[in-house]
Amino acid sequence: MLCALADRPAGFMTAFLLVGLLTACALPAPAPVQSPAAPPVTPTRPPVPAAPTPPVAPIELPTATASPAAIAVQPTEPASPAPMATLPPTLRLDALRLSLRPIAQGLTAPVFATHAGDGRGRLFLVEKIGQIRILDANGLRPVPFLDIRDRVRSEGSEQGLLGLAFAPDFSRSGHFFVNYTDKNGDTVIARFSTSGDGETADPASEFRILALDQPAANHNGGMLAFGPDGYLWIGAGDGGAANDRFGNGQNPGTLLGKMLRLDVTSNPGVPYQIPAGNPWVSVDWNGRDARDEVWAVGLRNPWRYSFDRATGDLWIADVGQNLYEEVHYVPAGARGGLNFGWPIMEGTHCFPETAACQRDGLEISVAEYKHGADGCSITGGYVYRGAAFPELTGVYLYGDYCSGKIWGLARDGGGWRSALLLDSGLNISSFGEDEAGEIYVVDFRGGVYRVVVE
Repeated sequence: MLCALADRPAGFMTAFLLVGLLTACALPAPAPVQSPAAPPVTPTRPPVPAAPTPPVAPIELPTATASPAAIAVQPTEPASPAPMATLPPTLRLDALRLSLRPIAQGLTAPVFATHAGDGRGRLFLVEKIGQIRILDANGLRPVPFLDIRDRVRSEGSEQGLLGLAFAPDFSRSGHFFVNYTDKNGDTVIARFSTSGDGETADPASEFRILALDQPAANHNGGMLAFGPDGYLWIGAGDGGAANDRFGNGQNPGTLLGKMLRLDVTSNPGVPYQIPAGNPWVSVDWNGRDARDEVWAVGLRNPWRYSFDRATGDLWIADVGQNLYEEVHYVPAGARGGLNFGWPIMEGTHCFPETAACQRDGLEISVAEYKHGADGCSITGGYVYRGAAFPELTGVYLYGDYCSGKIWGLARDGGGWRSALLLDSGLNISSFGEDEAGEIYVVDFRGGVYRVVVE
């Protein structure tokens, strides 16, 4: 899922099958979980304990008020671009030091954390096996919010229940959307509904929005997010194998390797409608017909993207092939029709590096790092907009699954500045954001941590 195991040598896959974890990045063992009674510390990397760590009693979650997402939003097209996030004049990015405070443990292969925008202060934790769990001030609830293990295929490292997004009017409609791999290995985007009190969802309420045939078991993408325009944004990987074997990244006639934008709320009786402002509804792409669902092309495997809740800017982390991991920035109000470059480029480099490439018209990443000590598989995060740590405001956090490193990225004058903020020792499968704008780190080994500034 996260390290694109099918792209790596056979030895990596053998190791994965033997240990049952995503160990293709050859990580040292992550740290045991810190007791919540202890002050937050930077995790280290001692050997893994033989027995599972007992569940951690969560700390009190930040007080939540109903966010803008809790209000029914009629999808609209963006107006003019919003101002770009900049560093506060007094902020020195490289002076920030983060640590992680454990709030939950004992999950099974968690891959995402998010909120419902309903003012109830709950965190929803996605387990790759096909369950969604709820964490609140009383702890991790034993009964899943949703259990669809009967229809989810999760054997492959990049397969399973991978994404979750709540409708902007969730508090009224009870609708939410998931991205999962079905038993045939294909991607399904589906809507579910909550039962009476909203504390659990009805597995029988599934309403399929979209299905994507997957030619391989990797590069399934998996992220879902509602944008500030009220539309559902779906990041689709290029179909897998390696080196864009199936030629999807620059093929406008397929939905793979793309960012899709769909209206799934205006008429709940149909799977989706095409937003009128999607870029190729009435025009061709370089003389070729493009799918109306497509908002942008040229993605390899976007593993987590997010919208800045203050500005509406879009941040995309795209997993690289064998050399570079990359972050793309799209300012709010962008009209779409963008080309993120894969497989013409990997990061800011031609792909392969020995080739000459034409960069005109491509969106160049604003940050990248090379495989090696920094890691091998990027995990995108969020721009911090919480109230607990004002010194972190406006900083985009992202990490690496293989190394456990977490960086901060922000605009600095006319350019961009990135700095290493923490070497966590975790298998970072995702970041999460709650209603109050606080940020969390999800460890594939079973834990969820709140980001704090030392």
